[in-house]
Amino acid sequence: MTQETVKPQEKEALIELLYQLADDDFILSFRGSEWLGLAPHIEEDVAFSSISQDMMGHANLYYNLLEGLGEGDADKIAHLRSVEKFRNAIILEEVNGPGTYLKEPDYDWAFAVVRNYFYAVHKQIRLDSLRHSAYEPLAEAARKIMTEQYYHLMHWEIWFKQLMTSTDEAIKRMNTAIEKVWKDFGGVLTLGPSYADIVKANFIDDEAVMKKRWTNKMEAVFKEVGANYPGEPRMERGNGRNGVHTEDLKHALSTLSEVYATNPSTGW
Repeated sequence: MTQETVKPQEKEALIELLYQLADDDFILSFRGSEWLGLAPHIEEDVAFSSISQDMMGHANLYYNLLEGLGEGDADKIAHLRSVEKFRNAIILEEVNGPGTYLKEPDYDWAFAVVRNYFYAVHKQIRLDSLRHSAYEPLAEAARKIMTEQYYHLMHWEIWFKQLMTSTDEAIKRMNTAIEKVWKDFGGVLTLGPSYADIVKANFIDDEAVMKKRWTNKMEAVFKEVGANYPGEPRMERGNGRNGVHTEDLKHALSTLSEVYATNPSTGW
């Protein structure tokens, strides 16, 4: 189906899915951008910046699809919605660590690696499903994004495996980060309250099927690095797909939208 042929009863579910896809990439790319100049070494600084830029581009693709469906200007969708309108998973909005980018940043690299790796695995699974989506513009966007996502996933997988098989201190920090991310990563794996309608329209595979694919991959990786699999990912702070968020998102959106809100003619 296309923009012109999507049925009214399917349109609402499609819009909900697109907001989830866009907002996930949008907020995590921002958290990645905050590592500019702070990554462990200069090569990683360049690589992480490139990945974050790619992810912002992916978010832009989805926001433009929403614009095509009548949701308004893509820039306004990204920058001027209120916090409760966002559909990203809560774990993706969490700050990188104490301090701010401009004032005493004390960011946690283990947390960055774990969060980005777990997300990259799921994003790859999600894209593999979306490239067969019944909504052809979404399928086309997914196929474009996959050409970059392959390298993103490889990047974070290398970091994860190396640190999980490194020094005792590195392993300790990684296990602490895994525990932290695991408490809320269930929010990434859900399709929210419109789940049944999204799946019924064949916009994406069943939530349970994709979760199982992610679980199988994670169990294999944990076994490879000699770590215990933590069990079922949780949603301790609520479901961002329902508009439940933290103060971290509020502050992030304020920073992200500052220039656009001041001068809407500025492109992003």
